[in-house]
Amino acid sequence: MKYLIWLVGGIAALDQGMKSEIEQETDGEFPRDLPGAKGQIRIHRNHNYGFPFGFLKEKPQLVTAVPLAVSSAVAGALSMLLVRKGCGIQKVGLSMVLGGALSNLYDRFKRGYVVDYFSFSLPGIKKVVFNLGDLFVFLGTALFLLGEMGEEFKKKVD
Repeated sequence: MKYLIWLVGGIAALDQGMKSEIEQETDGEFPRDLPGAKGQIRIHRNHNYGFPFGFLKEKPQLVTAVPLAVSSAVAGALSMLLVRKGCGIQKVGLSMVLGGALSNLYDRFKRGYVVDYFSFSLPGIKKVVFNLGDLFVFLGTALFLLGEMGEEFKKKVD
């Protein structure tokens, strides 16, 4: 269980550290290619005042309240899961989601916006700018769902 707390905190701290570094750089340095990524990853400094793609940015209270409620629900689900034996994949997945969500939630409360700082040069998502918190929310959700599907599969086989 301790490793899950470290995972949540580590993800949030890593993302906040990256955001802090990005925020300290001058505007003229963006966008640029990430060294060693062969043009596949670009570094940006975007301030997102809304949900993804700036959706509902004119409703800042809603844009803060909804992630707070969702993060609370994820924390509650994780705490319920912690007392169950097994479910390791789901526990790690929800911990990843919570770490990424807390980092973005911290931004919303402290800065009033979420700092997004990199994009992938892949068809369909070239113009989408992410942060590590976003990636951990996505990956953690996928991991949680895979764990849940595995549990259901085991029930059907047994």
